[in-house]
Amino acid sequence: MRTATDVVCPFCGTLCDDIEVDVDDAEKICATRNACIIGDNKFMTAQAPDRHLHPRIRRGGELVESTMDEAINKAAEILVNAKHPLLYGWSSTHCEAQEAGMALAEGVGGTMDNTSVCCHGPSVLAIHTVGISSCTLGEIINRADIVLYWGCNPVNAHPRHMSRYSLYKRGFFTERGKSDRTEIVIDVRRTETAQKADIFLQPEQGRDYELMNALRVAFRGGPLPESVAGIPRAEIEKVAQMLKDGRFGILFFGMGLTMTRGKHRNIDIAISLTADLNTYTKFLIMAMRGHYNVAGADQVSLWECGFPYAVDFARGFPRYNPGESSATDILARKEADAALIIAADPGAHFPIDMVRTLASIPMIAIDPHVTPTTEIASVHIPSAIVGIEDAGSAYRMDNVPIRMRKVVEPPEGVLTDQEIIERIHRRVMELQGLEVPEVTAVKEPAEALAPSAFDDILQRAT
Repeated sequence: MRTATDVVCPFCGTLCDDIEVDVDDAEKICATRNACIIGDNKFMTAQAPDRHLHPRIRRGGELVESTMDEAINKAAEILVNAKHPLLYGWSSTHCEAQEAGMALAEGVGGTMDNTSVCCHGPSVLAIHTVGISSCTLGEIINRADIVLYWGCNPVNAHPRHMSRYSLYKRGFFTERGKSDRTEIVIDVRRTETAQKADIFLQPEQGRDYELMNALRVAFRGGPLPESVAGIPRAEIEKVAQMLKDGRFGILFFGMGLTMTRGKHRNIDIAISLTADLNTYTKFLIMAMRGHYNVAGADQVSLWECGFPYAVDFARGFPRYNPGESSATDILARKEADAALIIAADPGAHFPIDMVRTLASIPMIAIDPHVTPTTEIASVHIPSAIVGIEDAGSAYRMDNVPIRMRKVVEPPEGVLTDQEIIERIHRRVMELQGLEVPEVTAVKEPAEALAPSAFDDILQRAT
């Protein structure tokens, strides 16, 4: 038996990096410690006996097993023969695979989009407009005495967020943890997070924008009607005063704002509300990102081509126009004639008309598990699970990069997401008649300095 320590959990944007995983002599995961119930389930079911390990190609209407070479070749043919391929997902894999995906999207003249389009894409659009005042989760641990959750439910969606980063963790200036903090929840539903709050406001559905405007008026002592969005004036003024009186506040927001009426305008005014509060105190804002590396998908896209998501390479250079070049809109207009789906499951989560469109076109699905998306695909290639069977980089919800560890070896013959994408790209180049660069060996990372060596360097330096 061995224990892997400091393992990063590949579930949500919190990227908890204190997980311990017990592995037996047969390289089977036996137990985890510190993980939430969802993270524990991801580790414990990674090696499920019914996991599908072989590529499949649709023949005669049925998915039948094939070799990896056959699947790679078929995937490349689908992309090369398409006029407008869509490459979507990318949020539950590492940055290295995302980088390889950007190169492939450019090579086939496709549209590269990630799951931001269905969650915090409106947040990105608002940041384009008004910027953002944010911080790291470490600053929140040490300083925040006012924690405001608006339109999100971390108890269910990010189970360890409150204990690790916001409410219960003891920090440098918040030595008593929860006793030093006030939790405010604003949500149209009385969620489990709301049940634990010191103050809970329940606005009417779709009227968050009005309530934020009312708070901004209350900050300045302006007149308010008897109620706004169903919240009495006295409660609005009370919460406004509490926010102003705090030493350091943070506003966490989720899809209750981004995917309801107003969308990016809700985030626009939330950021403006945060800016107003900085007249009186220190206040910051942060998105509650869902997939563990959706923030990384935005970052990789930004550093590769200057745009965060919905990037169209059809003209040979990147174009960005959410509403036109986003995956949901392309599928709604039935413009894509092929698709590559990786690290996402639109078959389970997209509107049914878009799922029908995906089912009607040649589609490649790269996923460790069998999902609704893989079952309507033309090609399904199983991959290694990042953070368990493959190491790589991911960005936490506060845009801090974290290195994910490899705990066990993937099943024999199962490739990583990066290897699959790179092999498809090489075959695409061959079919296009382009020169394929030779594969160069990846250098292993340098070993860490021994403590004695570090002490010796420090002594010489001082």
